[in-house]
Amino acid sequence: MRAAFKEVYSFDKKCYEEYKLTEDILMEHAAYEMALEIYKNISKNSVVNIVSGPGNNGADGVTLARILLGDYHVNLYMPLGAKSQMCKLQLERFKAVGGIVEDKFHACDCLVDAIFGSGLKRDLSSEIAGIINKMNHIKAFKIACDIPTGIDDNGNLRPVAFRADVTVTMGAEKISLYSDFAKDYVGKIKVANLGVSFTKYIDKCCYYVLEKEDLILPFRNKQNSHKRSYGHLGVLVGDKPGAGIMASIAAFNYGCGLVSVVSREKVDTPYEIMQTNKIDNFNALAFGMGMSNHFDDILKDIAQIQMPMVIDADMFYKDDIKLFLDKKVVLTPHPKEFASLLKILGIGEYSVREVQERRFELAEKFSEIYPQVVLLLKGANKIIAYNKKLFIDPTGNVALAKGGSGDVLAGIIGSLLAQGWHPLKAAIHGSLAHSLAGNYEPNFALTPMKIIQNLEKLG
Repeated sequence: MRAAFKEVYSFDKKCYEEYKLTEDILMEHAAYEMALEIYKNISKNSVVNIVSGPGNNGADGVTLARILLGDYHVNLYMPLGAKSQMCKLQLERFKAVGGIVEDKFHACDCLVDAIFGSGLKRDLSSEIAGIINKMNHIKAFKIACDIPTGIDDNGNLRPVAFRADVTVTMGAEKISLYSDFAKDYVGKIKVANLGVSFTKYIDKCCYYVLEKEDLILPFRNKQNSHKRSYGHLGVLVGDKPGAGIMASIAAFNYGCGLVSVVSREKVDTPYEIMQTNKIDNFNALAFGMGMSNHFDDILKDIAQIQMPMVIDADMFYKDDIKLFLDKKVVLTPHPKEFASLLKILGIGEYSVREVQERRFELAEKFSEIYPQVVLLLKGANKIIAYNKKLFIDPTGNVALAKGGSGDVLAGIIGSLLAQGWHPLKAAIHGSLAHSLAGNYEPNFALTPMKIIQNLEKLG
């Protein structure tokens, strides 16, 4: 699990004021970290193109050009010139060692984007947008300095962005690198040490990036146990029974001792899944997936039951969702469902696009109002919010964009709740298991049942 931040300017300031470092020192370290990435991936004497902007992000690129000059054929292109004092100083140094500023693109083996880093708050000019489009069509190993040009502080495209293979971000990770829009552009993310240990650089954090190494599996460590030692999950099955049945199969395959579907009509289930028409004797409950209006008449009764719950899908369009927000619950909406939930709760009216553009802000806002609820907002990168802290799961891929994938996620989380896991722990590790189980198939061929089958491969 890695810390991430909205901004790092305050940390840079701490380096200047408390540690007596200078802007120059931090810049040299930033450029050297990028140079190490090039030395590792690109043979010496290859051609490296560096496109630098007029400010300090551009100055990082100019510094990199000076470091590489002699080991590589370096082409430095500065379409907007040099405007900041550090950029002008680094340009003087580059020229002093024999560097020349080019006036056009060249074919290259490595392309570095150092035009604009973090802090972008406006759309790119048509000139820079055109340059970015040309850069994206060049076949080369591509590195972004700090954050790909065109991605703003909220992780949105303004309106285009550089598509990197690697982003070397400065000092610490920014949450803007983990927006759904940014996922296609950042590539692999690496953090540059700017001259002090990461532990000295950062302050208190409330955003965390999950890694596959964080996954804890529900292994059974006690031999003297029985099926009820591992919980009994009830899954409500409604008008679209397949959703609830997939959730129940996922739960049973992820360690739950007993799983029952709750249905008013007989449904076909695997032999190992039990069936009942009563909500009774469960350790946890999962509902909402495929439910439609099937249980509307008893939602108030269900809300009186004291047990952990995972709530999904159709429930986010019902006013009765309000009855469940003082309990140990995990909510698993996708963006459209989250927009509906925010409207019902009076938090605000947002389009799906607005939810996507403001996912971190809105998840954090929800968590401030309902700190006892665990929110898992689905997307290209899942966001888990609890008690004003945000956890980002970037480990999934586009293979999970299939009908039924969310039902499996609800079943996995429900299984962990039934096994006695805290709702936050169940959401974090359920999300990781779901994401990582989707990485075993070609990205077009994954199905919900294959996600379930792949759960056994995680061990």
